[in-house]
Amino acid sequence: MLIASKKKIFTTLSLLTVISMTSWLVAKPAQTDAQPQTQSYIISAQQYDLLKSKVAELNVTPSHELKIINALALELTTEQLSLLKEQLDIKVTSNHKVELSAKSRARRANRPESVVNDLIEATPVQYQANYGEGVTIAFLDTGLESFPGLAAQKDGYGRFCGMDFCGSYDAVADEFSTYNYSEESGHGTHVASIAVNSDRDANGKLYGIAPNAGLLAIKAFDAEGKATYADVIRGIGWAVQEKDRFNLRVLNMSFSGPVRSSYWEDPLNQAVMAAWSEGIVVVASAGNLGSTPMTIGVPGNVPYIITVGAMTDNYTPNLLSDDRLADFSSAGPTVEGFVKPDLIAPGGHIAGLMSKQSQIAQEYPKYKLGGNYFEMSGTSQATAVVSGVAALMLANDQSLTPDDVKCRLMSSAQAALNDDGSLAYSVFQQGAGLINAADAVNSSASACANQDMDIALDIAGLQHYQGPASVDADKNFTIEGQTNDYSQFTDEAVISDKQVSWQGDVATDLLIWKTAALEVSDSGYEIASVSVDKSALQSFFETDLLIWKTMLDTDLLIWKTSVDFDSSETIQVNNWVEQQ
Repeated sequence: MLIASKKKIFTTLSLLTVISMTSWLVAKPAQTDAQPQTQSYIISAQQYDLLKSKVAELNVTPSHELKIINALALELTTEQLSLLKEQLDIKVTSNHKVELSAKSRARRANRPESVVNDLIEATPVQYQANYGEGVTIAFLDTGLESFPGLAAQKDGYGRFCGMDFCGSYDAVADEFSTYNYSEESGHGTHVASIAVNSDRDANGKLYGIAPNAGLLAIKAFDAEGKATYADVIRGIGWAVQEKDRFNLRVLNMSFSGPVRSSYWEDPLNQAVMAAWSEGIVVVASAGNLGSTPMTIGVPGNVPYIITVGAMTDNYTPNLLSDDRLADFSSAGPTVEGFVKPDLIAPGGHIAGLMSKQSQIAQEYPKYKLGGNYFEMSGTSQATAVVSGVAALMLANDQSLTPDDVKCRLMSSAQAALNDDGSLAYSVFQQGAGLINAADAVNSSASACANQDMDIALDIAGLQHYQGPASVDADKNFTIEGQTNDYSQFTDEAVISDKQVSWQGDVATDLLIWKTAALEVSDSGYEIASVSVDKSALQSFFETDLLIWKTMLDTDLLIWKTSVDFDSSETIQVNNWVEQQ
């Protein structure tokens, strides 16, 4: 096993970080001939109460109080924003739009067969009467529709809490209900039913991974799959606030959006890190942008959480040799050089529940399976699979921390190997490999995730981290201290045409990567040792959004603020992808 070595880079980070974005400007009702236009911002400050006081002095009412990140969502004029900056130290970011788009195309079938539990070895866990009971999963999504498979019964037939499920929180209206639940999109119900559905197929096999787990819907997205950062962050804050009430242990986030800043500067990521530090296992999708390196989005780029890519059984569930990575699954590393995704799960042509009246069902009726089942593909679906397995692990051992769950999931995952024993896909594509539920539940692995990283210091802004990935002159992404077996060649075809097998004997080599610490210090910075080839980073990591400095003199990244930076680009659960 690779022993992590820690490098420290001391740097000074500005107390004020402004991510300059353009967004739709909302005009206030005219009281004079020309009223100044306002823009929606998320503004945070260490002195949260003072921030609220200063905002009140401006006669501005926040649309959202986001205590989880010490922030307010505000509609401000340019003059009001400038005045706030003069009065106290604040961080400002545009209240970005968030969009779900996992409306994956599907092939028609007469009757769906349950195959995921067998594929990931969850069936043996269920045979041991572990159905995830006592653990609640929250799905931050488009809401939830009522179906018998989501009803409250026991012994593999439904939820353990509530009359139908634990409840639904509307993050837009800031309201909770145990009876008033619905959704217009279809995405939220489909994703949730992959993890917790107690329906059985014609052969008596359960569809859900953890069919007795508690189910919470956190609705932040509308029928079009759109939301704001503020609504999503408020949903995360509510989950943290209510976690003990519902024993909420897993938060499913099947969406991914463009990276606009360092992982620690993004307010949505800050909320995600806060949830993780409060004991909630956060599972996020890698995204559906395909095999191009550095396409992992927000919040999957947070190094602490579990980021999930997708594989497909190629429509042959009983033949493992033709299984492959889904070509829509996003690839790492992150812009800070972290290895992502952490692991992969089935995400091709997954059957799930959906109302026939939902927008997705209405737009694509030909993709309906039997009954209320629809077949969809995406890392959204793969993420729900992992959330279900996490619930099984926690039901088996309630003492597990989020780091424990991540460690055991990765240490028990099975890497895709070619027939000659080499890795079929880079670790930047498959992470530690395919999830194995039985091995994860029975694992005793510990201290193998997020080592040498202090999330409390990260959240406090005192220390941040960069990963071990680098790029060489031949445009190969590599892991420091590893052999070429762990490389990703950017000009090489991603999908292997060789037979692959899923084996666990190499997984431990994939777990612990060297981590560099970026520690904030008023005294400046000191580079102890930097092995990353910065000239290569400048040449090959540069994108439309990033410029890598050749010297780490102030910040790791400089973000463009020119017109090529399109702030109207949305964060999304997953792109529309063809079935695989």
